[in-house]
Amino acid sequence: MMKIWGRADGSNVIKVTWCLGELGVEYERIDWGGPFGGNDDPEYRAKNPMGRLPTLEEDDGFTLWESGAVTRYLCAKYSMGNMCPESLRGRAEAEKWMDWSSLNLAPFNSVYLDHFFRLPEDQRSPDAITAATERGSAMYDILDKVLANRPYLCGDNLTMADIPSGSLTHRWMKWTPNRPSHPNVEAWYERLAARPAYQEHVIAKNRAAPA
Repeated sequence: MMKIWGRADGSNVIKVTWCLGELGVEYERIDWGGPFGGNDDPEYRAKNPMGRLPTLEEDDGFTLWESGAVTRYLCAKYSMGNMCPESLRGRAEAEKWMDWSSLNLAPFNSVYLDHFFRLPEDQRSPDAITAATERGSAMYDILDKVLANRPYLCGDNLTMADIPSGSLTHRWMKWTPNRPSHPNVEAWYERLAARPAYQEHVIAKNRAAPA
């Protein structure tokens, strides 16, 4: 059975497990990283020289790391023409949004994690949260315009394009103080939140909103 190395609440692990939930593919997830340790284990480094999470490992020994690459691979293997658009241009459009999300939405997530949870309270900065919210809001302005005339990022159906941004948007919705309004993003989030795989792998695996 396919293995996914990584703790259940890791943001990049969530991306992959949500994808697998949508695909209906069985796998074994191994608690790894964070409180479980193991990132520097030599055997793990042989699978993933970066030592980060997640890592996919298949029965024949094939391994793959970087969550975007893993998501693309899974969608192409199990859902070509659906989660992975079949046409070259359709696939490029989906991959564009995947890359955009990882570059432009991941920064707010890192700041939130540090200043809401990881850092000692005396090192947390409200100014850092405010700056991250402002930068994130500018990116969600872009998503809001795109989603004004389509239910999902690439059209009428969920595709791999929605996975990176969708997995982070739960945190944006629940953790952002005085969150700016983005009606089309909010409607998209509600569509995602109604999906059983999103409920199981994104909503249920995230921390509660910071106090």
